[in-house]
Amino acid sequence: MNKAKKATLFQLACSVLLNLKKFLFGSLKYSLVNIKHKDHNQFDSIMDVDYTVTALMFPAIPLIMGVYSNRFHTLSALVRKLHDEQIFQKQIPPEWNKQLENLNGRITLLKYTLALGGFGFLFNMLTVFALYFGSMFFARLIFGTCCLSMIFSIVLFIREIFLSTNALRLHLSDMNFKK
Repeated sequence: MNKAKKATLFQLACSVLLNLKKFLFGSLKYSLVNIKHKDHNQFDSIMDVDYTVTALMFPAIPLIMGVYSNRFHTLSALVRKLHDEQIFQKQIPPEWNKQLENLNGRITLLKYTLALGGFGFLFNMLTVFALYFGSMFFARLIFGTCCLSMIFSIVLFIREIFLSTNALRLHLSDMNFKK
């Protein structure tokens, strides 16, 4: 990655962090003001969802989906390579069964990771629609679902990373690597 791309990504990350800081401390101040008044709605002290909150997710979701897609593309290329070796050259050693099981698990995890990331993006868009129609309760509910979807997506991606490192250990064990 060249310096210009790194600088752009750094500026984007700083911008997101600054907006997140403004949002968090701004909503905390808003919540404390509402607690002082006795005639507030019970949901006003939770979080004020507006267009800027959903806008925070728009740069993050496509970036993470790009990471997931690259990972999926790499796995699909590996599966195609292994398929060609087995079908055309009949070269799959019996000790590769563990690696094939690992690969199948990784593909399944990435499928659900991509699906949850896609649902996160969809829920973020639905939050914008709920805000447009003035339904704050549904906007909060849908945005919470968006956040949960992205959290589960990231947790599954972390699990896939652990399976990936396990696959690398299986490769090292085939080469009689000693610690």
